[in-house]
Amino acid sequence: SAACILTTMSKIFTPTNQIRLTNVAIVRLKKGGKRFEIACYKNKVLSWRSNSEKDIDEVLQTHTVFTNVSKGQAAKKDELQKAFNKTDETEICKEILSKGELQVSEKERQSCLDTQLNSIVNSVAALCVNPETRRPYPASIIEKSLKDAHFSVKMNRNTKQNTLEAIKILKDHMPIERSRMKLRVSFAGKEGGGKLKESVVKLANAVEHEEWDEATLHLTLLIDPGQYRVIDELVRNETKGKGLLELLELKEVVESEELF
Repeated sequence: SAACILTTMSKIFTPTNQIRLTNVAIVRLKKGGKRFEIACYKNKVLSWRSNSEKDIDEVLQTHTVFTNVSKGQAAKKDELQKAFNKTDETEICKEILSKGELQVSEKERQSCLDTQLNSIVNSVAALCVNPETRRPYPASIIEKSLKDAHFSVKMNRNTKQNTLEAIKILKDHMPIERSRMKLRVSFAGKEGGGKLKESVVKLANAVEHEEWDEATLHLTLLIDPGQYRVIDELVRNETKGKGLLELLELKEVVESEELF
């Protein structure tokens, strides 16, 4: 998930009860003809939406639904009942969090979009290959192609959702496929032993086969394309160039398969 620096308002006062809210990120939702707002901690809204933050108390500055955060105007119970058919403010806060719009300045929005785009580009590069060369594309090529295709980051979607959309758009502009590589890694036990094996396995999606041939360990792995270079460098450095990497095949990933 993209962690954006959101410094929407430095200080906000609530004159009704003098709660002082600082570094507020406001999420706004219009419902039933009325505006409702919640006060969140900066950086936490997107973390909640991408499911990396699960504690609502880490996201909300206060479990209060406002009609205007900056003026400290809390919504009345009857307004909440009419718009949301409930008065449980924590539950309403969660609904506003998931459906509302994050209020940020133009400069902050651009900074956030740039950070998101960077994450999306890196995700696409890590998950896809050029089916003609069977190799991943450099991030710079992915970024240029997305800009040429007029791809725009959707702020209300997380990196995963934006990445899947980006891949779909890129398919109309360049040869690109989501795939996994099947890789065979071989090295002598004494050249890295358990430690190197552990590091390599951590970088893989799955270990398909493992066998010892005398003192040499052979691992057949399924990896995301972006890990190829990382594993190659790791094995080369740890075995002082004696380890071996063989690309066995590319497996196309079906659309429904979970990749992240």
